[in-house]
Amino acid sequence: MTDTGEGDVALAYATTVLDELVDGGVAHMCMTPGSRSTPIALAAARHPGVTLHVHVDERSSAFFGLGIAAASGKPVAMFCTSGTAAANHFPAVVEAYMARVPIIVMTADRPPELHGVGANQTIDQQNLFGGFVKWFHDTGVPVMAPHERIRWTTAGMQAIQRAVRFPPPGPVHLNLPFREPLLPTGAGVDDFGGERTSKTYTHTNRRHDQMPAFLREVSTGHRVVVVAGRLRVPPEGLVELCAARGWPLLAEPLSGVRTAGGSTHAGALSAGALLAADVGFRERQHPDLVIQIGAAATSRGVQELVRRADRLVIIDPDQLVADPDRRSTLTVNEDPADVVAAVQSTPSSLPATRPQWLDEWHEADAKVRATVDSLLDSWDEPFEGRIARDVAASIPDGGVLFAGSSMPVRDLDMYMRPRTGLRVLANRGASGIDGLVSTTFGIAEVSGPTYALLGDLSVIHDASGLLWGARHGKGVVIVVVDNDGGGIFSMLPQAALAKDEFELLFGTPHGLDIEAIARAAGVGVRTVDHAGVVIPAIREAETAGGVQMVRVRVNRHRAVELRAAVSQAVSAALAG
Repeated sequence: MTDTGEGDVALAYATTVLDELVDGGVAHMCMTPGSRSTPIALAAARHPGVTLHVHVDERSSAFFGLGIAAASGKPVAMFCTSGTAAANHFPAVVEAYMARVPIIVMTADRPPELHGVGANQTIDQQNLFGGFVKWFHDTGVPVMAPHERIRWTTAGMQAIQRAVRFPPPGPVHLNLPFREPLLPTGAGVDDFGGERTSKTYTHTNRRHDQMPAFLREVSTGHRVVVVAGRLRVPPEGLVELCAARGWPLLAEPLSGVRTAGGSTHAGALSAGALLAADVGFRERQHPDLVIQIGAAATSRGVQELVRRADRLVIIDPDQLVADPDRRSTLTVNEDPADVVAAVQSTPSSLPATRPQWLDEWHEADAKVRATVDSLLDSWDEPFEGRIARDVAASIPDGGVLFAGSSMPVRDLDMYMRPRTGLRVLANRGASGIDGLVSTTFGIAEVSGPTYALLGDLSVIHDASGLLWGARHGKGVVIVVVDNDGGGIFSMLPQAALAKDEFELLFGTPHGLDIEAIARAAGVGVRTVDHAGVVIPAIREAETAGGVQMVRVRVNRHRAVELRAAVSQAVSAALAG
């Protein structure tokens, strides 16, 4: 009879943890190969409730898992070996924490006796991610002892509770030290713990004692504007409430409520960010109250509108503290849908908004939308604003668009028309450009038709994710705005530096052939140099299937001039 070894014990209790994670909603796990994580790898590969995704780059693996969790709203577990493999999860952990995405990071570790003695691939992994996880737990080395199963069961249950059921959701870190030998012999494990017991998960309910204060604040507003920032769950009834109360709705694509209404003045504004960017319009349509729902605004014009309002009330369901200018007179940590329902149920206590208020906003909105669309359509050269508008409009119903940081997400906010049937996602918790390709592949794993609008530097930054994901992931269409560098800096004060110094430090022209990189990864690619060809190129990519790229070449310096032309056209339309 084979004796029970360390590998058998480790596999048994790694499986115990996974049982709890699966019971708590985990269906996908991401991994990278490593010897010390062998017990977790075998447990995951053999578990009937787990779909396992194997990667070679820990950063890509973590962002892939982040994409699944963000798109599905369900927790995703990921694991790796010890050392720098664990540290490479840090960027995705930060994004998950800031964006309130539930991920469970499981890092294998050396046992205590190998720490502090110069053992290979051994670092201090205790509280490795600091304050960017909601909970850290070291399981200790698994042993055959009474009630050991209970200890490991509790670790798995706590991980689920902390990641998902104690709002807001977010990342947790389990550190699992294992002793060699790591491979199981196949012997049984007597844990003296009996069978698994039934469990009851605790749900933390929100308190609603802020609602009366919110209703009092709103009751004094006569020129109210609602700004919807990034939200994990679009609040039901918000669009209808704004139409009924006469409140203009400026909804970012990431809010999930940039949708068209059934009547003339229902639905989100089509060019709200363009309106807010015009100084004259902001002064004429100065709100006495802004109700901000979700994260702080992305576009600077909307940020300025919020900053200069007489009063600001924030509905912050995820406790983001979304008030960078510290202007809020009240922050309500409630589900926005509950707030909407409360307002709808007490209409008599709220005064009517100034009758012309909503009409003025929507009339200006229609005028600016027509003017800007006409201008964009008159340009043959590719312009980021038109690319964003056309990509968002071209995606079929049921599709998902992942927007890159820097300019793509801002251009969508400025130029995307309201529509239904499209979900827009982005890594805007910490707004980094790392892991964006890998996040796209993760989203595609659990979504319908998936598209991405990324900058060239983002693609280069996550080239390893492209190389691996193109052959192992599901089909996506990636539209790349290739302006040979960091285009956003041309819109910032740094652009006033001497040209050589600016290009060296901020413009960072790379001179790389994005098409060659894509082909090396096995990606189908087509390069576009004319604005009218972008949508036909996307249609060709859809037909080809698999992972496809549409590379749109843009002149970075010319783009600044075109943005100025749009701004001038908006001002002229509003003055006319």
